[in-house]
Amino acid sequence: MSIAKDKTRPVFPFTAIVGQEEMKLALILNVIDPKIGGVMIMGDRGTGKSTTIRAIADVLPQIEVIKDDLFNSHISNYDLMSDSVKKQIEEGENIISTFINVPMVDLPLGATEDRVCGTIDIEKALTEGIKTFEPGLLAKANRGILYVDEVNLLDDHLVDILLDSAASGWNTVEREGISIRHPARFVLVGSGNPEEGELRPQLLDRFGMHAEIRTVKDPSLRVQIVEQRSKFDNNPYICLQEFKDQQEELKSSIVKAQEKLSSVTIDYDLRVKISEICSTLDVDGLRGDIVTNRAAKALAAYQNKEQVEISDIKDVITLCLRHRLRKDPLETMDSGFKVKKVTDSIFNLSS
Repeated sequence: MSIAKDKTRPVFPFTAIVGQEEMKLALILNVIDPKIGGVMIMGDRGTGKSTTIRAIADVLPQIEVIKDDLFNSHISNYDLMSDSVKKQIEEGENIISTFINVPMVDLPLGATEDRVCGTIDIEKALTEGIKTFEPGLLAKANRGILYVDEVNLLDDHLVDILLDSAASGWNTVEREGISIRHPARFVLVGSGNPEEGELRPQLLDRFGMHAEIRTVKDPSLRVQIVEQRSKFDNNPYICLQEFKDQQEELKSSIVKAQEKLSSVTIDYDLRVKISEICSTLDVDGLRGDIVTNRAAKALAAYQNKEQVEISDIKDVITLCLRHRLRKDPLETMDSGFKVKKVTDSIFNLSS
């Protein structure tokens, strides 16, 4: 009993998850290139959204951080360092680093702005002249994953703050003329059930990808999912052991893809085709073009390719564009199918 208690609570293995390929691909591509801009996962209740999101953190390589730093500061990348660490380095102080698991931070629905962003102790600042900052969830999530379940029920003001931080990579807290800034670069993952309401289009558009999850209809696949879950609940450690090799293999593929990403190229002709698809679909702004380019490169890197191919674009473009189409109440065609149809026609692919 004591052995089990000493171990951290086991997480369902990512590679043991049956089906939901779209959601798994979106998560993998976002951890390969966090600049894709996060992923919104919408789907029916009980389809494994939370299980899958929590499981992805388990297959990520550990990150090197500065010991006892509140912001998981990077040892050498200035963009991922807190101001206090930069100061220590400039003053030639000895910096000790350590390795930690990639942070996986859950944002509760009732969270306040102070809980999310952190707070400045005004009294201490005024009486003692010391800037004292109590970090929030954005600080804990730096260089990790920030997960918001039921994001469509979260206050729009908080969603705005999350998206701004995710896009800029920084969180700024200002109180009574005192300002503190710290790095907050994370993969933002939101999940929700469309029956409980949609996100406002201008907020939805700022998520890099949008995965739609449906309840599995195939009876044999449903049985497989139930058996897999029962096996894990009965003895999680046997289940983890069974999938250990696959988990390590996936971890290794993600590390290689992260290293390879900067050298992957995408031909000018293919970039033009992506923009042609966005234009034909009447996508507002250029975010769709940028995200599709990034996602296609991340997929090519994941598949160990030097160059993006048409198949890579085809595999990611629905995820990148379906939530950016203008809502037409008279439109009967599903937005994902519409993206696929236009893509096939522009690349002259038979459906």
